[in-house]
Amino acid sequence: MTVFRIGEAAELLEVSADTVRRWVDAGRLAATRDEHGHRVIDGVELAGFARGQAGEPDSRSDESSARNRLRGIVTAVVKDTVMAQVDIQAGPFRIVSLMSREAVDDLDLQVGSVAVAVIKSTTVVVERSTPAVGHRGRASS
Repeated sequence: MTVFRIGEAAELLEVSADTVRRWVDAGRLAATRDEHGHRVIDGVELAGFARGQAGEPDSRSDESSARNRLRGIVTAVVKDTVMAQVDIQAGPFRIVSLMSREAVDDLDLQVGSVAVAVIKSTTVVVERSTPAVGHRGRASS
């Protein structure tokens, strides 16, 4: 079973360690103590909590089979005569979309606009993440 210390859980949830401590203290997120007395959160518990925290970025999710929807801000638009590149920053994720210039003009996409990147792919590559320096997801038996 994988467990995470408070700081590691905070990093994964993109909140402060204090926020995770408050959630634990309030009973919103279950934690136990490891053999050294540090509070740890079970990986399955953390995954369920993270899923519960995630909201739908917009109401159209019921109208589409695409479930990968990332709401963000348009940070760059590069257009030529036929095609365009649109960059969206959705939290820590940079999404780059290549589309027709006509689509960009029709959607009136401009730097500073809010947009939702809808991703539907037949191939999704999943890699196992290595822990950040100084942080280790722990496997215990």
